[in-house]
Amino acid sequence: QVQLVESGGGLVQPGGSLRLSCKVSGFPLANRPVGWFRQVPGKAREAVSCISRSAGSTYYADSVKGRFTISGENAKNMVYLQMNNLKPEDTGVYYCATAPRTASWGAYWMDSSRYNYWGQGTQVTVSS
Repeated sequence: QVQLVESGGGLVQPGGSLRLSCKVSGFPLANRPVGWFRQVPGKAREAVSCISRSAGSTYYADSVKGRFTISGENAKNMVYLQMNNLKPEDTGVYYCATAPRTASWGAYWMDSSRYNYWGQGTQVTVSS
């Protein structure tokens, strides 16, 4: 059974850092891409970043490039999102999700409909 469990959210001041963790089970991390999305009330879920261990690739939304870093640890089946220089607009519920391995994934990673398993989410609030 595929499961994803996020942790690490919280309240942080602008300019601060947080590291989110996503524990995956039911599949080897090397077999499927894992992405991070975020959502605020009244808005669509927004792609943040994704890692594809099989392709050796990482992907980032323009809004977080240079500030966020995604990484994976195959032995522990963990995916991390290191978030630095946080801004108030980074506030939201952060979800990790996984999709079937797909060729040319770089063209599709931001499409939330391609992810078929989701975690429950963790709240990130950036505020002074």
